[in-house]
Amino acid sequence: MALGIGRRSETGELTDAASVAASLARRLARGSMRWGVSLLMLAGLVLLWQGVVVFYDIPHWKLPAPWEVAKELWHSKGLLASHTWITVQEMLLGLLAALAVGLVLATIINLSRTLGRVVYPVIIAAETFPIIIMAPLLLIWVGYGIEHKIIVVALIAFFPVVINTADGLRSTDPDLLNLMRTMGANRWQLFTKVQIPNALPFMFSGFKLAATVSVIGAVIGEWVGSSEGLGYLAMLSKGKFLFERVYAVTFLFSLLGMGMFVLVGLLERALVPWHHSEKRDKGLE
Repeated sequence: MALGIGRRSETGELTDAASVAASLARRLARGSMRWGVSLLMLAGLVLLWQGVVVFYDIPHWKLPAPWEVAKELWHSKGLLASHTWITVQEMLLGLLAALAVGLVLATIINLSRTLGRVVYPVIIAAETFPIIIMAPLLLIWVGYGIEHKIIVVALIAFFPVVINTADGLRSTDPDLLNLMRTMGANRWQLFTKVQIPNALPFMFSGFKLAATVSVIGAVIGEWVGSSEGLGYLAMLSKGKFLFERVYAVTFLFSLLGMGMFVLVGLLERALVPWHHSEKRDKGLE
């Protein structure tokens, strides 16, 4: 009898392991297929670009061919790498500032309705103010260093953090909050144990958007006033009619935006694993 139970237990464990392996293989296959389709589409667009330039004999100053842009990326890799590092620092520091300010403002909106009514219109007004006008003023106020570029990035990136986090905190099930209150939970415990875990998927949606638009903030900050960074290099190259380098810089900006998005996505997977499990169960991932 005991041997029979042992055999059934071992068989069950083997079946579970096979099921997990099959599920993992299916997910890897779906992910590989999605990446494969995306890469094929990208390759098709690049080939179309190359074909249009060659077929219509478009001069390089009007539209350089992808091959010429690739050669520029290789020949100027040292120069591009040094300016890229400056832009990455501006993006990361500005994004961290946006996250800090955004989370504090979202908490204020959630904890106090009165303060929320006062703060919310100010947040909207700050977001609608044209940043291209604000950037030169920041240059006057804080100087020519990296500070004004960090502020520009933060001003562009903080809005989605505030809105998404505030929506996530407010979306907590009121029945769950009432249950926790009946069990003796105080306001701080409700906030840390219930509302924040519930808001994490919303927060990371805002983080992803903020990480992506941080590229725009870095570009604007460097255009307005800088002596280094990819935005500065693009303006300098355009003035010297080095259009292949301008397109190379544009390509690097796209890579930075996608890289920041992927980085936040990986962080979300590590900190909010249950959210991805639910998405997989619903067939959304």
